[in-house]
Amino acid sequence: MPEGRPTLVSAALCRMCLTVVSLVGTGLLPVLAGNLTAIHAEEIPGFVAGNAKPEVAGPVVQVSGGWMVPYAETIPGSDVTFRMIPVPAAAYRMGSPEGEEGRSDDEGPQFEVAIEPFWIGVHEVTWGEYKGFMAACDLFKAVESARIRPTVTAANLADAVTAPSNLYDPTTTFTHGEEPELPAATMTQYSARQYTKWVSLLTARFYRLPSEAEWEYACRAGSLTPWSCGSDPATLGDHAWIADNSDETTHPVGSKAPNAWGIHDMHGNVGEWVVDQLVAGGYTRQAALPQPVSEADAIQWPTKLQQRVVRGGSYYDEPDRCRTAARRGSEDVAWKDVDPNLPKSPWWYTEDPALGVGIRVVRPFTVPEKATQLKWWEPDIESIRLDAQDRLTQGRGARAIVDPQLPADAKSKGIGN
Repeated sequence: MPEGRPTLVSAALCRMCLTVVSLVGTGLLPVLAGNLTAIHAEEIPGFVAGNAKPEVAGPVVQVSGGWMVPYAETIPGSDVTFRMIPVPAAAYRMGSPEGEEGRSDDEGPQFEVAIEPFWIGVHEVTWGEYKGFMAACDLFKAVESARIRPTVTAANLADAVTAPSNLYDPTTTFTHGEEPELPAATMTQYSARQYTKWVSLLTARFYRLPSEAEWEYACRAGSLTPWSCGSDPATLGDHAWIADNSDETTHPVGSKAPNAWGIHDMHGNVGEWVVDQLVAGGYTRQAALPQPVSEADAIQWPTKLQQRVVRGGSYYDEPDRCRTAARRGSEDVAWKDVDPNLPKSPWWYTEDPALGVGIRVVRPFTVPEKATQLKWWEPDIESIRLDAQDRLTQGRGARAIVDPQLPADAKSKGIGN
């Protein structure tokens, strides 16, 4: 392992401490330089400058110049908030060992990956959060009609967000309810990525989907067992809504016990999009690279529509499909089977297992260049881009320039809430 790289916090230590905060000063937490954006450090949500350990509730992670701490983000233009929690840098072994019961071949071969520090959502994105993005379709159309915002052009397209079309059959998407505290579900990976862009441009902070390596690292929380809570599937019911206890439906986020790092619902409730594609050979490419593999090199960027990775398992899954290393590949054609539109929606799925597919956001400590941010947000293959453009042409979706001023501009004209 490279000199100075922190090791993975052990499962036993995590379970004794329950939070990362008690590890400060032990040498297990990293000190890492990062681009904290151009504003003053004291104004950055989730960051406390200085050498003294901050007295805050929850885990803290020491980084260059200060500390990453938990924080709540309010979505501008609303009273909706979501909570983020810091995760330390370390190297860990990704995938499952060959002897793990229920293992699929695509969970290996195991390889070592070096993770940089990031914040992750304490729980999955809820309908209370996602409905604001859904409402953007009508908001964007009204803003365009009122001519109070810049017109989207090729020159400013990087600052535009494409909002999903209004649901033609809400009963499908809301099969398991639409209460604000329930996890949002049935969105495509493209729609999930545009959601993270929408939140990012509104808040002027970079949010995105997790990479698969980040997701598994956060789920493990120092554990080496099939589930973050141990090796006995009988204990999973205390931590997850799965087939055995869910009554075949989703449940309010955060209503089960968190993992050792304070993160809820990593197993069960709804599966969660990561950015990677599922490819033949599992992690053969990553295992062949010099170890540990950098976080960036570990990503399997998608090149095809189907078989994008969903992690964590859902309310309808048995314990083996909710293991930390378990992977599910998307099936876009089958998951949109009853969608009557042509082309089929680039934003919504219509059937199981997609009724149990949702999202969780992360915010990396190091902010990448704008070109890299766009790679996380935008369509990565031509068919998605063309389908979204077709829907915009038909008036079934909407696109607008998004920035922190958007809610105030809309309110000034009596648009929106």
